[in-house]
Amino acid sequence: MKKKLLLVLFFCSMATFAQQQAVTYSISPATFEETTAITITINGISINEATWGVTGNALYLWSWSYDINDANSLDCPTNGTWPVANDANKFIYNSVADTYTKTITPTAFYNRSGIGRIGFLIKAKDGTGDKKSQNLYAEVGAFQVTLTAPSQNSSTIITSGGSLNIAANNTGGNASYNLKSNGISINTNGSSANYSFNHTNITSNQNYELEVTQGSTTLVKKFTVIVNPGAVSETIPSGLLEGINYNTADATKATLVLDAPLKDFIYVAGSFNNWQPTNAYSMKKDPTSGKFWLELTGLTSGVNYTYQYWVGKTTPIANSPALVKTADPYSTLVLSPFDDPGIPAASYPNMPVYPLGQEREVTVLQTGQTPYAWSTATTNFVKPEKEKLVVYELLVRDFDAGRNYQSIIDRIDYFKNLKINAIELLPVMEFEGNESWGYNTSFHMALDKFYGSSSKLKEMIDVCHQNGIAVILDVALNHAFGRNPMVRMWMNDPDGDGWGSPTVENPYFNTEAKHSYNVGEDFNHQLPGTQNYVKRVIKQWIQEYKIDGFRWDLTKGFTQNCPSSVAGGQDNCTNAYQQDRVDVLKMYADYSWSLDPTHYIIFEHLGTNSEEQQWANYRVSGDADGIGKGIMMWGKMTDNYNELSMGYAANIYGMTSASRGFTANRLMGYAESHDEERLMYKNVQYGNSANPAHNVKTLDVALSRMSAIGAVSLLVPGPKMIWHFGELGWDTSIFSCNNGTVNAPSDAISGDCKLNTKPQPQWTNSWLANNGRNKIYTDWARMIRLKTTEPVFAGTAMINNNSSLSQTIKITNAALASTQLKDVLVLANFDVTAKAVATGFPYTGTWYNLMDNSTINVTDATAAITVEAGGFRIYGNKVASLAIANYEGESGIYLYPNPASSYFTLNTNTTQVQVFSMAGQLVKSFNTTHSKEAPFAISDLSNGLYIVKALNENNEVQVMKFMKE
Repeated sequence: MKKKLLLVLFFCSMATFAQQQAVTYSISPATFEETTAITITINGISINEATWGVTGNALYLWSWSYDINDANSLDCPTNGTWPVANDANKFIYNSVADTYTKTITPTAFYNRSGIGRIGFLIKAKDGTGDKKSQNLYAEVGAFQVTLTAPSQNSSTIITSGGSLNIAANNTGGNASYNLKSNGISINTNGSSANYSFNHTNITSNQNYELEVTQGSTTLVKKFTVIVNPGAVSETIPSGLLEGINYNTADATKATLVLDAPLKDFIYVAGSFNNWQPTNAYSMKKDPTSGKFWLELTGLTSGVNYTYQYWVGKTTPIANSPALVKTADPYSTLVLSPFDDPGIPAASYPNMPVYPLGQEREVTVLQTGQTPYAWSTATTNFVKPEKEKLVVYELLVRDFDAGRNYQSIIDRIDYFKNLKINAIELLPVMEFEGNESWGYNTSFHMALDKFYGSSSKLKEMIDVCHQNGIAVILDVALNHAFGRNPMVRMWMNDPDGDGWGSPTVENPYFNTEAKHSYNVGEDFNHQLPGTQNYVKRVIKQWIQEYKIDGFRWDLTKGFTQNCPSSVAGGQDNCTNAYQQDRVDVLKMYADYSWSLDPTHYIIFEHLGTNSEEQQWANYRVSGDADGIGKGIMMWGKMTDNYNELSMGYAANIYGMTSASRGFTANRLMGYAESHDEERLMYKNVQYGNSANPAHNVKTLDVALSRMSAIGAVSLLVPGPKMIWHFGELGWDTSIFSCNNGTVNAPSDAISGDCKLNTKPQPQWTNSWLANNGRNKIYTDWARMIRLKTTEPVFAGTAMINNNSSLSQTIKITNAALASTQLKDVLVLANFDVTAKAVATGFPYTGTWYNLMDNSTINVTDATAAITVEAGGFRIYGNKVASLAIANYEGESGIYLYPNPASSYFTLNTNTTQVQVFSMAGQLVKSFNTTHSKEAPFAISDLSNGLYIVKALNENNEVQVMKFMKE
């Protein structure tokens, strides 16, 4: 496959690449110049339109061109955006002849001159999966050179002292031939239409260029010889891991390690040897582990070096290449000839430059790197409790027009004012292409450069920690895509283009996916190589980037029990309980917790409760370290909440952890996520319009209902999640296209635009200044403040297990005293007219509206309360003392030092100061007047994060956090 096929923006419901279909075609005239009009004709009999999902005989040409030296490949400007083709490249169908034709003139079609060869494939409008042909090629120009031995761009492996026969011919009469090896001419043929030469006694690697000149035109054919050096057996130094091992005592050295079972030899080619490795750069082989290794010397500290592995096998299995040139699978920074030109300098200043003359990804190596200087906010960061997490899920690309980490840093006040306590980034590991969601990962240990540098991501994480916000990464470890070195080193590549799918020898991947949700290539998580790789990935992001947790994408794919031939069907098997999946994911969780006992683990499983209970309840009571663990489970409730927001009855009982059989609050429920249609879009498209005075299809009415959605979702005990800009009532379809149209998955011809880059109306149109949108933001912020600061919301919730437009949620924390806020009642009316909503207060007396701490007197605990259409109420038995309006606001009261070890001071006279644990318990109280900067002793407190509530002489209250160390 051409590299463009690997740039597809996949998401979790797409199918993996299958074998491309062979088609019958012709080009007329057969010999043509770049200014000649040519007609490409496809025989319709060779196309299975039904398999491709083609309707109306809509086939398309996807094409690219090379220069006369078969280099500098450029896509046709009218191709479209993969996988969706542009209508400008549509074939004309002749129903009588059953043929498809497309007439082009190369210079005009490709918008370039100096074309030596064209490549193309035939595809459906949406070319995902197997809905396309194999790659096809045609030479341009009357003067053509054919390299008959060896193949063009091939690498021939020989033993030292061996020979290579070189043969070529040309059209258009005699030409002169000049054979160069490693840049030096070794043979010429002055005037002939044929060429033959036998290069003998070859003892070192050779890069050949056969220059063929006719008149003023010179064509160059390239190929190489790799001498099998025979790997030297030598014991690997102890303590080395796969990938780059920097010598901390000597910045002139680094040792590379690669585990490559069944391979015979490996060269390291790089900028340090001008990409022409000699035997000195042949890797040694450890006799015990079989791992290859090589110590590099003579390096200069601080210099960026680039390298690849040239991995050889003298007798490869059928259709598998003898030599693969690949980056290091354990790369932490890779350069790409495909993607790097599209990375803005503003996002990644001074990005290392891809080395000229190379192909595919290369790894960056730099000794003497200065470690990032983390602030104490990160080194002492105490993660928010799992039960109180409010996670803000965002795609860096679509969050702000800058589309980089700096944009997130610049918007930190937006998150802080919303009061969320965690940000979850869609995958940022090296993915294929730039305009991606990141799930098409190719290098899991490397940071993708499109959003910024490693230091900038670390700065973003540090800034988040300084503001009490944890950072979670979405990781796609179910699969990898075609550029992944562990795919390419053991791949089927019958067309020899350097891309392919895993062979039976592959020690990491299945040849066939063992579950029904596959994308890319399917990891076999029962193989020791895969398990080691996954653990290295976990360690890299926890230790190098101080990441607080992972959201594991598509955990259903971690089973080996569900091949396509399984009895009962692959999908039924995938969705059923699988013990191997339970066990291997527990093992990965254990490893994560061994590195960081408080590490967040979140699974996107969306499967059977019986399987999810195994993870949610795992080690939940804590170990010897006293830290409660348990894996948080993604809980999709989008359809249910969307029915309510549109004005139709729904059941939201499944938002509680107890409804899933979890012994603790480990359900990360959500009303919106990146995979689901926007609630607001469906509100205005399909909302209840029965009441003209409250027509949900009206934007302002639809917006007014979203605060109630927050009340009945965010406040349910347990971790919860927001998908970016739900808090501003984002009403653009998730399937909106770059051209402004909307294409949903049901559009079989056009495909969907789910992964298209989205606009930024929330900033350009100042949504925070819009009353309707701002109300959602501020209401949700108040609710999140309640959730994260008031201990009652770490309790349990009771929701009726039935479908209704009126929702009543009872929340209680039995561990709290009656003098505390321990009972909460949430009421909401999702009808389009005012309704009396059932209550069920636990007891009569004074209750407080927790949105503003106003009071009501309850004399009948069961009396219904009338709530306006789309409205809500939140009542508590006590005032929300910790979640006051100016929590961490601007009252002018400040605490320092922070972190503090034995005391802290305040910059004002105080009449009362109280210290609470993060669980809400009062642990220390100072009830006498203290003067400004007087010390408050805290040496008796355990290390950790606390909340301080201070009252000054003017009766102003301020709530602050501080770290005791």
